Amino acid sequence: MSFFLRADAAILPQGVQAVSTLRHGLGSSPAPFDELNLGNYRAADGDAHEHVLANRAALRAALALPSEPVWLQQVHGIDVCDADAPRGSATPEADAVVTRRAGVVLAVLHADCLPVLLWSNDGAVLGAAHAGWRGLAAGVIETTAAAMRVAGTQLNAWLGPAAGPLAYEVGDEVRAAFVAHDQAAGAAFVPTRAGHWRVDLYALARQRLAALGISRIHGGERCTISEPQHFFSHRRDARTGRMASLIWRA
Repeated sequence: MSFFLRADAAILPQGVQAVSTLRHGLGSSPAPFDELNLGNYRAADGDAHEHVLANRAALRAALALPSEPVWLQQVHGIDVCDADAPRGSATPEADAVVTRRAGVVLAVLHADCLPVLLWSNDGAVLGAAHAGWRGLAAGVIETTAAAMRVAGTQLNAWLGPAAGPLAYEVGDEVRAAFVAHDQAAGAAFVPTRAGHWRVDLYALARQRLAALGISRIHGGERCTISEPQHFFSHRRDARTGRMASLIWRA
């Protein structure tokens, strides 16, 4: 049984790999974190720290990663970590990360929020962003692209698994946050009941990417909420694990 989804090699520059993990096929976390939980051990009701560390070690071995991924302390913001800059032993507090170095593995954790993996046409610059609705509305894709210092026309994106448009319901405040930025974002919302909307995170991300000049956008077909056999979902289960999306250049 596979433990990850892989971006098609045909869309990636030579030497670049991009994957999103599943909840199964590797790892040893017990329910409700079964099996491949790669995060969520800090909360009182989270998975045991040793389970997460063992799962991360198993992931690195199974994917033959060239280094330990740059894990982030994600806060639903727009700060970007420069993985090439000197940093201490503490986990960086950021929701995106970029690199220009081969062998550096970028990672973002998610369980309904949208992982956005970015790369330049030549594969020399890579980025990864954790784009929940708050970060997406605040501009985490824009800050990540800016940190890469590459023209949007020279960038590519892969959208990993996230809460899908038929299952993700939000309130008026979410729609208002996006429409205030761009009236066209209203097309990504479908009314359900009073004060509530189904939202298409993928469509909103594509709008933000296109506004930056990024036209080569891939992925965005899966739904973490409606596929419990494959994905963790905070919206569906509340107490659950985290998947990871990773990008690196050999």
